[in-house]
Amino acid sequence: MRAERPTREGVFPGAMYHLTMAGLTERANATPVASDAEAAGREREVAPSEREVLLLSLVSCVLFVSVIVLSKDYFSLVDNFGDNMAYMNVARAIRHWDFAGLWVKHFWGLPYVMALVSMVARVSDRASLLLVSVAASLLSGALAWRLWGGWVAGLFVILNLDWMQRSFLGGSEPLFVAFLFAAFLAARRERWPLAAFLASWATIVRPLGIFALLGIGLVLLYRRDFRRLAMAVGIGAVIGILHALPLALHFGDPLATVHSYEIPQAGGGGLFGFPFYAIIKGTIDFPAPWTNLVLTFGWIFFVVIAVVIMARSAEFRAYARDHAVETVFLIPYLWCLFSYNYGFWARGNFPRFAIPIVPFVLLAWLRWIPKDRRVLWAVASVSPVLAACSAIGVRNVWSAVHRLL
Repeated sequence: MRAERPTREGVFPGAMYHLTMAGLTERANATPVASDAEAAGREREVAPSEREVLLLSLVSCVLFVSVIVLSKDYFSLVDNFGDNMAYMNVARAIRHWDFAGLWVKHFWGLPYVMALVSMVARVSDRASLLLVSVAASLLSGALAWRLWGGWVAGLFVILNLDWMQRSFLGGSEPLFVAFLFAAFLAARRERWPLAAFLASWATIVRPLGIFALLGIGLVLLYRRDFRRLAMAVGIGAVIGILHALPLALHFGDPLATVHSYEIPQAGGGGLFGFPFYAIIKGTIDFPAPWTNLVLTFGWIFFVVIAVVIMARSAEFRAYARDHAVETVFLIPYLWCLFSYNYGFWARGNFPRFAIPIVPFVLLAWLRWIPKDRRVLWAVASVSPVLAACSAIGVRNVWSAVHRLL
């Protein structure tokens, strides 16, 4: 079957109809307007180009890093941010192939890429982490544009503060999202072995990528394309075995990275439980500043309402049928998102955990989102500053401002 080619707007023909029904109106063939004011308004409503989406990301990066540099030592913050130190330790162990005394934490897809970049470019583990995170973030924006169009891609790169922090301070999310979106794009073009390879790499970066691999397998099984199904299963198995082999040899546990997600002292039994339970319980048990509560619950309600819109929208259901791989990923990922069972992180890290499904949420909300690039750039000028302030702490920002004054 011949692969579809992307249209000028970056959305495939099968998706273009449904996106148009959802509000992405084609502007290129609009009737010429009568006045300069109306022409300017039309221009502002044109969806951002791929180049503009990349520019939004770069401007966000400059603003974010500038605020950090003015307030705190940037590289010190990188070292102590999130799980960066653990990833750098694993990358260092991989480069020297010496795992003595290493604490196994999270999946190793990111450290393997970091180790490769560090060896090829001859840079430090910290520099390789930043290079991989920033490059993957830019690539994710470009892939989002090709998958869902300019408005979704533009908002995706600037709306989530956690996305900016992981993009410009380092983290596994940018690489995971880049592999995931690339797998979606390959699946839309029916390049199934490539899609399976990319989804497998996404899975060893963050384990919930397994749902994308499952989607590929189910689509091929439904089509009775057993040859490509066998290839996809084989690719996934090989990458999974190669990831598990060093763990089995050096730690005696091929699933050591899986077990690293089990935190008995966090309480609450298994990793996933009853939807919303840990979010509510964590909010009660672990008090947080009101600003944090507003941000996290804002995202929770934003996603919940989007799910309701998806379920009620005939256009979105048609889109979901046309892109079954994405749907198979989306549905269980949403369940895991709301059912994460560790109260300390379930609410506080909700915006970060939601990053991979933000494009689908934006797609559901798209008809109500203002189609004005002035609004887009206004958000792009504020979000990175807020993300930087959140990363270093508001008190530290005020102290830095007083010192400058």
